[in-house]
Amino acid sequence: MAGRYFDEWMVGDRIAHDIRRTVTETDNLLFTTLSHNPQPLHLDAEYAAGTEFGRIVVNGTFTFALTVGLSVGDTTLGTLVANLGYDKVTMPKPVFIGDTLRVETEVMELRRSNSRPDAGIVTFRHVTLNQRDEIVCQCLRTAMLKGKPS
Repeated sequence: MAGRYFDEWMVGDRIAHDIRRTVTETDNLLFTTLSHNPQPLHLDAEYAAGTEFGRIVVNGTFTFALTVGLSVGDTTLGTLVANLGYDKVTMPKPVFIGDTLRVETEVMELRRSNSRPDAGIVTFRHVTLNQRDEIVCQCLRTAMLKGKPS
């Protein structure tokens, strides 16, 4: 399903996105090194083994990016003008290599754009869950979407 236009959303709309993703060691390693994050909890198995987690914890900014990415196909693909911001990003549980993540989205707010009469602003609440149905990431994403063509 392609993304929806602003006019096609209603507050309270919910989507359980079909795409799931199992996080790999390569995902974590590449993302962490590409973003120049030297945190040994994400890169050093010996170090991580000595922490309360007992193993490598997946980089939280990867989890956040995946949260948004898994939602795009059903929300803003082809209809996005711009993402305007992200708020209230929380990560209540860690993600580990081998966890399979899925995302659910709810529309929290809608408003017409003051600067663009052919667009509107949607605030999505994204919630990412692992295979144990534990919330591992949640956030609000505010996006400007095109209005439905006439």
